[in-house]
Amino acid sequence: MTGLSVETERRGKYVVCFDPLDGSSNIDCLVSVGSIFAIYKKSSAGEPCEADALRPGRELVAAGYTVYGSATMMVLALGKGKGVNGFMYDPSIGEFILTDPNMKIPERGKIYSINEGYAAEWSDGLKKYIEEKKCPTKGKAYGARYVGSMVADVHRTIKYGGVFMYPATKSAPNGKLRLLYECNPMSYIVTEAGGLATNGSIPILDIQPTSIHQRAPCYLGSKQDMEELMSFLK
Repeated sequence: MTGLSVETERRGKYVVCFDPLDGSSNIDCLVSVGSIFAIYKKSSAGEPCEADALRPGRELVAAGYTVYGSATMMVLALGKGKGVNGFMYDPSIGEFILTDPNMKIPERGKIYSINEGYAAEWSDGLKKYIEEKKCPTKGKAYGARYVGSMVADVHRTIKYGGVFMYPATKSAPNGKLRLLYECNPMSYIVTEAGGLATNGSIPILDIQPTSIHQRAPCYLGSKQDMEELMSFLK
């Protein structure tokens, strides 16, 4: 009788943080939803532990998201100068095809994205910034676009430029979005595409996480728009 040896103790070299269905509250009304993921190389020598994931976003080796909308697209950032690439799913062959190589966010956009229903709870600096976008002292007003699914709003921001904002409020001083599997991967992708991402004080990717479900304010988008926004927030 031939024996068969199976390795039950093998461990992978990577740790994945993910939001399996971002924007799930929009499913019933057929709004675009998606999945978000972030990948770290395992840092501990033994069994996987929380410390392997509780690391700043700058230590990511890859991040990506998939948008399920009028078409299905995966956007992937692999770091190390490899840029950001978009792959459209082709159902006729059952594969993802590279359709958007080396994606770059415009230096400046014409769109701001934020839930204005919470305007009464914003900081004074953020209120002034949004007012400037609506009624500019010079130039044209920005358009407002807010889907309510982070993947959809951020994907549009990368394609067309502008800013996406989910700020801290009086009732949610730490923000709402999760640092490890929403803010970090999206900030990593936007940064790799030439944009900026901040929590209002420091770059998102410099935050040292302390818990798996930690929340953080999140502002990300075009470089020039973000620099202007940060001048208002400070």
